[in-house]
Amino acid sequence: MAMASRVPICFCIFVFCLFISFHGLVSASEGGEGKAKEFVVTLDSSNFYDTVNNHSFIVVEFYAPWCGHCKHLAPEYEKAASVLSSHDPPVVLAKVDASDEANKGLATEFEIRGFPTIKILRNGGKIVQDYKGPRDADGIVTFLKKQVGPASAEIKSVEDAGNLIDEKKIFIVGVFSEFSGEEFENFTQLADKLRSDYDFGHTLDAKHLPRGESTVRGPTVRLLKPFDELVVDFQNFHVDALENFIEEASLPTITLFNKDPSNQPFIEKFFNSPNAKAMLFMNFGSELADTFKSKYHDVAVQYKKKGVGFLLGDVETSQGAFQYFGLQENQVPLLIIQTNDGKKYLKPNLDLDHIAPWLKEYMDGSLKPYVKSEPIPEVNNEPVKVVVADNLQDVVFNSGKNVLLEFYAPWCGHCKKLAPILDEIAVSLQSDADVIIAKIDATANDIPTDTFNVRGYPTLYFKTASGNLSQYDGDRTKEAIIDFIRKSRDKTGHQDSVKDEQDSVKDEL
Repeated sequence: MAMASRVPICFCIFVFCLFISFHGLVSASEGGEGKAKEFVVTLDSSNFYDTVNNHSFIVVEFYAPWCGHCKHLAPEYEKAASVLSSHDPPVVLAKVDASDEANKGLATEFEIRGFPTIKILRNGGKIVQDYKGPRDADGIVTFLKKQVGPASAEIKSVEDAGNLIDEKKIFIVGVFSEFSGEEFENFTQLADKLRSDYDFGHTLDAKHLPRGESTVRGPTVRLLKPFDELVVDFQNFHVDALENFIEEASLPTITLFNKDPSNQPFIEKFFNSPNAKAMLFMNFGSELADTFKSKYHDVAVQYKKKGVGFLLGDVETSQGAFQYFGLQENQVPLLIIQTNDGKKYLKPNLDLDHIAPWLKEYMDGSLKPYVKSEPIPEVNNEPVKVVVADNLQDVVFNSGKNVLLEFYAPWCGHCKKLAPILDEIAVSLQSDADVIIAKIDATANDIPTDTFNVRGYPTLYFKTASGNLSQYDGDRTKEAIIDFIRKSRDKTGHQDSVKDEQDSVKDEL
């Protein structure tokens, strides 16, 4: 079956259900005598599509056994699955080990870029949505019960509105003269599509709603939000126009990055936006904080509709962002712009009067991108050479050598397993002056995304002496990789020595 691609989303700084016949699934996940019943169904490439095809609603967690966040989620996920098994209709929660080589195709298809990632699959997998609810058992249960109910709830009274509308969240309500016709059908279609992102309601009388003019007549879509103008109305009921309106109106002029958990959905939305991202980090307790916020807001209003989103982060809350960008607290006030192609622009120790001029320089294209890099090693005499962002061009592309380059993460289990193999390969080929075995910590260095497509770790690339670049997807064994290098490298005066080393490796094995 050809599964539908997921609803497009993009960037994340650190960062998931359908009427079913439950009992047939859980029987496959039960253990033998003496084992507790497991309510989370284990899926893999052999049973995934058949299972999803047979259910109109299923939740799937893509996890890795070594992932700490996955281990923390596991008991909560299992508890939620147990409770939801008694729901009418039952709701199935499943899991896939996305780090298993056999499930690599599933991980690629669903664009799994971190663990755990949870997806909601509807209508036999035809609709794929990101799960954006809580990660505790009670929160999972509450969120998913709402997901299997109607996408939009009818509001018949002020009391109904009060029970449904959380003033700290976005709520979208359609006002209609009757619950029929093209406008109502389009609204319900959109509500079903976006139900994992927003709460929806519909009513025949706007006077039941808080905020705004109560005499409005349908058809109208009213978006209630806890920021900026608080309420926005819209009358174009074409589905694409409605979706664009909701996406634009639900992003604050400035997204606050602080300890308030109610801001988390807006932070995620900010980082998932395709816009360039301007991020000002500062000490919210400083004397100039209010003045900076006011000036920054004026600039944000000016550039909001020019493809730039704005975030204001408290330095105390933003340690993860500082680690990601390789920055220090003593650089605040600090303004960063990150584009959707991965380029970054940095202005540390920002002066109040420089906010607008610096952003104008960015818009004019006169700023030089910032590249995060570890220091170039003063001593680099190990068999596997260390590459950093600042010397990647020289080592890989300007050296005139055949280079095998590993992109790794220090915490990656597969990388740790590959490390001694690369050491052995480098030792076996160290007499060949035309071959370099190298590695780069992809979490501590910026990677040129227009050159390398690194979606997981480890990722291996091979660049020939003449400049041909290709990704290595073969077996990660000493013999297979050396054989690949021998066949792929440019023919040079040292080619015979490579063949000798290959014969030696075969003898060793």
